[in-house]
Amino acid sequence: MKVIQVISVTLLFVIAASAQVLKAGRCPKPAVQSNFDASRYLGRWYEIQKLPTSFQKGQCSNALYTLKAPGVIGVLNSELLDDGTVNTAIGTAKVKDPAEPAKLEVSFSEFGPPGPYWVLSTDYEGHSLVYGCTDFGLFHMELSWILGREPTMPTETIEELHSILSSIGTPVDKMVPTIQDEGYCGAMNQ
Repeated sequence: MKVIQVISVTLLFVIAASAQVLKAGRCPKPAVQSNFDASRYLGRWYEIQKLPTSFQKGQCSNALYTLKAPGVIGVLNSELLDDGTVNTAIGTAKVKDPAEPAKLEVSFSEFGPPGPYWVLSTDYEGHSLVYGCTDFGLFHMELSWILGREPTMPTETIEELHSILSSIGTPVDKMVPTIQDEGYCGAMNQ
């Protein structure tokens, strides 16, 4: 047991230094989008807000989802780094359990093992609320993104999505906005 505590505390410090959101205890089990339709989810989504991550450092972030094969969604994430270069990550998302199609598992070869990508809410045409959580023994790490089909989103919609996150104990005060300004992002938002 002592070894697990040492490993957990070490991981806690490493992840905390990376600005990840960590909380004591196990991951919550939020409700996900009912009757999720992956074919309607395909296309481009712009990041509006996110919980800080160690693997996302830029602005103008967007994701392009395409159908690669039955049950397999291609993922192309792009962001503009401070030095003006575009950083991309290519991955795949797969449904783990056909009974819960809104619970996807996304993997990027450069980021290690697959992680949860749960669509908590989407209207397919305007917003998507994505949540992921990973247990690390005595604590858990949360990830969340508010995505939009356009680079901006009405404040009322963001507040509604924050309400969903708050209901499961996710610290919405830690959500950070993503710059999507056309003058800054240029071709990234086309």
